[in-house]
Amino acid sequence: MALLVMKFGGTSVADLDRIRIVAAHVKREIDAGNQCVVVLSAMAGQTDQLIEWTRQAAPLHDAREYDVVVSSGEQVTSGLLAIILQSMGIPARSWLGWQIPIRTDDVHGTARIVGIETAEFKKRLSQGEVAVVPGFQGIGPENRVTTLGRGGSDTSAVALAAALGADRCDIYTDVDGIYTADPRVVPQARRLDKISYEEMLETASLGAKVLQTRSVQLAMVHQVRLLVRSSFDPPDEVPDDVTGVGTLVCDEDEIVEQQVVSGIAYTKDEAKVTLVKVKDKPGIAASVFGPLAKANINVDMIVQNVSADGATTDMTFTVAAVDLDRALGVLESVKEKIGYAELLGATDIVKVSAIGVGMRSHAGVASQMFKALADKGINIGAISTSEIKISILIDAAYAELAVRTLHSLYGLDSA
Repeated sequence: MALLVMKFGGTSVADLDRIRIVAAHVKREIDAGNQCVVVLSAMAGQTDQLIEWTRQAAPLHDAREYDVVVSSGEQVTSGLLAIILQSMGIPARSWLGWQIPIRTDDVHGTARIVGIETAEFKKRLSQGEVAVVPGFQGIGPENRVTTLGRGGSDTSAVALAAALGADRCDIYTDVDGIYTADPRVVPQARRLDKISYEEMLETASLGAKVLQTRSVQLAMVHQVRLLVRSSFDPPDEVPDDVTGVGTLVCDEDEIVEQQVVSGIAYTKDEAKVTLVKVKDKPGIAASVFGPLAKANINVDMIVQNVSADGATTDMTFTVAAVDLDRALGVLESVKEKIGYAELLGATDIVKVSAIGVGMRSHAGVASQMFKALADKGINIGAISTSEIKISILIDAAYAELAVRTLHSLYGLDSA
């Protein structure tokens, strides 16, 4: 017998027919003798609708009441699934965040989990009851409903798996696993059987929508094994042995033979800011990036080119595309302090990254990348590296060519 946490996203519970399929997946695990905790998102699009209604009610609304409204979507799907499971003869009960309870801090809208009390929960599970939990919600210090922010249902599922000591947390979604690249861009992309927490964390931070970054971080800290799988596979055709089903996100030690590069990712949500002819003197970087930090604008890649005489420098860095206008506004407001000659902004760029824990023990990964791209006439505007990632900034027009080139270069194409 295994204790499983099963999380189903919005497309998996989009309507009653989909919820009945979710119930069939749960029944399969129950029939196999497993204990099950099911964490649900709201129906696809429902949370957006609830947020919009809240904004229409009052643009400046009470964050506590906002949480009351937007947490209701997950409660609906949880209650419906519990009813359907009961109709199938499976003992089931929905547990709202305050009933477990899942305790959080008091930051409404983006609360963080501080503790989960599991004594009664475990007792019910041991009696054969299926626990159905609305994701995304908890209870704050003043006994008010709180929500965990976007992707919060993934966080709920992983946190419950950690608190309960679950054998695995299965994330059911509309794709059948993690791929070496976006299959829409690279038809030869293949599904990975396993990927390490660190690789998944890098992939998620680069815009992959399959798993939310915060949930991967939580899984890595608590060593919760995640299985990303499709809820659209017929429940009665999924084998009891999960080998070959979905992608297992696990510790690096579980992956016997690690590929040097496990995947190629890219994101279009980047913007470039360039400060032309900034004085090259101590403290200038702080005068640029300090105001941006105060405005909560995250800076990613940074490149500095010092002039031949050493008197000035051109400074280029990237921010999220949605933050470009704010970043330019902040820098214009401190122009006199910084003393730049010109301020430029552009969004016609993409960031392309090669990710793989195998980079730690293999030399030449970067040089191979640069040569392959040069052979295709692709110019690199900026480079950043970590122990398991190399990211480059290129013109948006070359994004798909670069991704396909690197995918083939590192031997990731399917046979």
